[in-house]
Amino acid sequence: MDIKAAVLRNKNNLELLTISKTKLVEGQVLVKVLFSGVCRSQLMEVRGLRGKDQWLPHLLGHEGSGVVQEVGPGVTKVSSGDEVILTWIKGEGLEAPGAQYRCGEQTINSGQVTTFSNYTVVSENRVVKKPVELPFDTAVLFGCALPTGARMVLNEMVIKPESNVVVLGLGGIGLSALLTAKYLGVRQLIAVDVAENKLEIARKWGVEHVFHSKDENLQEKILQLTDGGANFCIESAGRVESIELGFSFIRKGGGKLIFASHPQEGETIKLNPHELISGKQIAGSWGGASQPDRDIPRIHKLLSKASQPLNSLLTKRYLLENINEALDDLEAGIVFRPLIKMEHPE
Repeated sequence: MDIKAAVLRNKNNLELLTISKTKLVEGQVLVKVLFSGVCRSQLMEVRGLRGKDQWLPHLLGHEGSGVVQEVGPGVTKVSSGDEVILTWIKGEGLEAPGAQYRCGEQTINSGQVTTFSNYTVVSENRVVKKPVELPFDTAVLFGCALPTGARMVLNEMVIKPESNVVVLGLGGIGLSALLTAKYLGVRQLIAVDVAENKLEIARKWGVEHVFHSKDENLQEKILQLTDGGANFCIESAGRVESIELGFSFIRKGGGKLIFASHPQEGETIKLNPHELISGKQIAGSWGGASQPDRDIPRIHKLLSKASQPLNSLLTKRYLLENINEALDDLEAGIVFRPLIKMEHPE
């Protein structure tokens, strides 16, 4: 089988190659990929911001949707023909080794899940059956953005209608968290971002308090609005300055900041220790503590009732051959979640 794939050989650029798979081993699943998302994590890898990359050349992508073509020995969770969501968050099933592909004489590495190719070999515990009524394009969001953002709100916070919640960074994860908090009826939602097009989405969703992150006296405005600080702040921009800014928004005596991304390798955040002993809390989130097989159907059921369509997060589609443009647009803040549509020439 010839597979069309975007391969990271050197920093800053994905190269479109034709590769071939080897025979499936125990726990592996071959999936025909229909759509893939592009996350900030892949942007950081391509730009070389996650430290030394020992796996070059390799495949990327950790959220997608498609149809199972073949299963390896021991796989019982899915069968050929099943419509599935691909996710980096470990679920039920066998943990298989990362697949290796061939391009001529060269070996191309991959992990337990990759999605920047029109076919992919993934581990059984990285696939989840797609809800029947969920379109394949929107399903991509359930591979990373929605379970992370939604479950940060549902799993890692004690949200009440009277809570005030700041969402700092309106990418796929931040908007998913904002949508979930809005659906739960949070009394005071505050959205903060550097991009006006993202702030406009929050306004269209009915978020009353919307701020540009460079607004003058922003910390003072939010502390005044929340009567001393927010109960919760969700930070998903993944930058040192935004994590520190989010920490300044929360109240002493119980305010909590949760962040879902991270700065580039080697950068560190600075916090005033006295604010910690004054009761402020900070924590990182690994996929919103999500359990995909349980949580994806729940999130779909919950948010399908929301007045805002989930696919409003998918503002632009690209072909695989234009994936470097998708990365550039994500970096520039032009799109929330780039969507790669795969082609399957006969």
